[in-house]
Amino acid sequence: MALKVSSRGALPPFIVMDVLRAANQRAARGENVLHLEVGQPGTSAPRAVLDAARAALEGDRIGYTDAAGLPSLRARIARHYGDTLGLDIDPARIAVTTGSSGGFLLSFLACFDPGDRVALAAPGYPAYRNILTALGVEPVLLETGMAQRFQPSAALLDAAAGPLDGLIVASPSNPAGTMLDRRAFSDLVAACRERGIRLISDEIYHGITYGERAVSALELTGDAVVINSFSKYFSMTGWRLGWMVVPEDLTRPLECLAQNLFISAPTLSQVAGEAAFDCREELDSYVTAYGRNRALLLAALPQVGFDRLAPADGAFYIYADISQRTNDSEAFCQRMLAETGIAATPGTDFDPGRGSHFIRFSFAGPETDIVQAIDRLRGWT
Repeated sequence: MALKVSSRGALPPFIVMDVLRAANQRAARGENVLHLEVGQPGTSAPRAVLDAARAALEGDRIGYTDAAGLPSLRARIARHYGDTLGLDIDPARIAVTTGSSGGFLLSFLACFDPGDRVALAAPGYPAYRNILTALGVEPVLLETGMAQRFQPSAALLDAAAGPLDGLIVASPSNPAGTMLDRRAFSDLVAACRERGIRLISDEIYHGITYGERAVSALELTGDAVVINSFSKYFSMTGWRLGWMVVPEDLTRPLECLAQNLFISAPTLSQVAGEAAFDCREELDSYVTAYGRNRALLLAALPQVGFDRLAPADGAFYIYADISQRTNDSEAFCQRMLAETGIAATPGTDFDPGRGSHFIRFSFAGPETDIVQAIDRLRGWT
């Protein structure tokens, strides 16, 4: 008799990881690969973070912390909001998490019950809808395009069939890199308040923008759940460290969930992460490098046949419409990897319905890789 296997695991794969595996297999055969698929910085953690980690390994037993995180780190995160946005955030509202992924899981569990319905933009980060699905919460995809700058709106909420219990917003977004300006974000906040919709704001790409800074939901409301991470701006992906800022009514439920699910975020990462906030000059230099890569691609991609691009206000992605070339972005990316050594992510990862017409380029790696990729695309297309 076959033993039961939960349906929770019957989720679509995270396609970018499949692309990464294929790219790594190619590299293992000695073939050159340019990684424009994975959304992680090509830089290491700042030097002060590494120094803090070494010191902690020598002098700290690295035991558990409070489920909500080290008090000193929570206080430092609160001060970060004061320094950058002029906000007075109570450290009691801050919970340190095992990456933003831990924050998504905890927030979805704390805010929604099985059968609830949560809206999110398509295209969008695939883990949102997959985690919601695994928890028995229905993801409601709001189809966005160039005209909407790939962002949700009050009008799209109104057009969604049936009641909504939540809305996930990402600004800057993945995969498009677009941002909500203050007015548009304010309109969404007001729409959520009027409709009783819990707003969850993914702000993991804050700090990585190319012009106007990103607006935080914390500037507009005290009711939103804000999720951030040390992975992107702070260049600490593998350290698996993030944080949440939550309304007071969620602090205890989230603490209880974290106690039972995670005990605490990695202690070594917490100690080291506290030092990251004093590394802004080094971190801003990384953003300057991303900006150079962005400018190179925005100038060159139209010349090699990719002429319908999202504006890439922030983050380190360019989302390209390739419908004039193909209706199968997965096959297109496989062929591009095989024939040019350039790894990119098919849009089906981010939009199950229309992603076959899009691909995402990441420009978080070295400038030399971007230059080489442009040269190879000129010869290929």
